[in-house]
Amino acid sequence: MVQRLTLRRRLSYNTKSNKRRVVKTPGGRLVYHYPKKIGSFPVCGEAGCNIKLSGIRPARPREWSRMSKRLKSVNRAYGGSRCAYCVRNRVVRAFLIEEQKIVTKVLKAAAASQQAAAPAPAPAKK
Repeated sequence: MVQRLTLRRRLSYNTKSNKRRVVKTPGGRLVYHYPKKIGSFPVCGEAGCNIKLSGIRPARPREWSRMSKRLKSVNRAYGGSRCAYCVRNRVVRAFLIEEQKIVTKVLKAAAASQQAAAPAPAPAKK
């Protein structure tokens, strides 16, 4: 005959937080174990990216607060928040914007020097 199992907690409903596993002990008894929920992988925070962040351990929020910093981030700008591809895109975009600012400044200065070097047109005689 199959051994009956008794609940270890009062809640008997099969909810998300009350899942049970039947485990056989070394003594041969069957008991319920209540496994913890598994944490989800952190994902990139860039809009529309949602890639899983590599090098960061998935955990539940309570565990997350007890984990050390090295488990929660990677040693890079925006580490633990953005994926490597998005960081690369941000750096390249920032560089190109700065380059564009420099180019416009140079063109403006060149136009100003051209205007100063060109003689003023003589007034037309009647």
